Amino acid sequence: MAVPVMLKAALPMVPGVNLIPGIRKTGGAFGDITRQRAGIQIDAAHVAKYASVCGFETRDELPLTYIHMLAFPLHMDIMTSGEFPYPAIGTVHLRNAIHQLRPVTARDALDLTVTATNLRPHPKGKVFDMLATATTDGETVWESTSTYLRLGKGDENAPAGESFDVIPGSGTQWKLPANLGRKYGAVSGDMNPIHLYPITAKALGFNRQIAHGMWTKARCVAAISTRLPDDVTVEVEFKKPVFLPGTVAFGSRVVDRGIDFSLTNPKSGAPHVVGRSR
Repeated sequence: MAVPVMLKAALPMVPGVNLIPGIRKTGGAFGDITRQRAGIQIDAAHVAKYASVCGFETRDELPLTYIHMLAFPLHMDIMTSGEFPYPAIGTVHLRNAIHQLRPVTARDALDLTVTATNLRPHPKGKVFDMLATATTDGETVWESTSTYLRLGKGDENAPAGESFDVIPGSGTQWKLPANLGRKYGAVSGDMNPIHLYPITAKALGFNRQIAHGMWTKARCVAAISTRLPDDVTVEVEFKKPVFLPGTVAFGSRVVDRGIDFSLTNPKSGAPHVVGRSR
């Protein structure tokens, strides 16, 4: 989230400004809202920076999570538009599922489409999906569903979504530096204040800065990437935030149809990310 986008996202939270038409958020229902971006040329040097920050090996193929970063500006364009009834700030990323149909390389020019859809009740408020599709020469090569929560009056009878097994850490631990959010933000463009510094995170209700959820997914995927097939779906559910600096434990297990994995607190075993590949 670049700074101008971040400022646009913050405007609906500013008293007075939040009453201006086009900025005011009504909290009502919405239909499908779509944004598109065509002819995206992949910068191999940027892919290498992303891979380094997220722990991927250098390969000809893009990291499975890389295209999400290209789609994220379209997520934000939708959520900061007058068509969208909820503020972007305070929206919680609950889940993410990526389906890679085949490996994508920096030589593939991509067309991206992102649609906000499926607003529905949740025990803690309302949730909606951002559906992203990447095509090259008309061929769909990558899809994702990001599920976001708007906290509010919930419906206790609404489904909370499927839960994955928590896999205990198996000896692999990663020490995460205080500047990880700034490093990932610099390469991803997501400069949300909750990821940057203690003072900016505290302004939004966190004791100190937290790691980006999509960095935690990327780091887990990087740990198992050499064992993933070309056509694969990787789903995660984001649990407790990872405070920075901090240490996390990674665990995985091979199952009949793929790999289950988790990122947990090495002291308490509390989950930060739980997921699976299939």
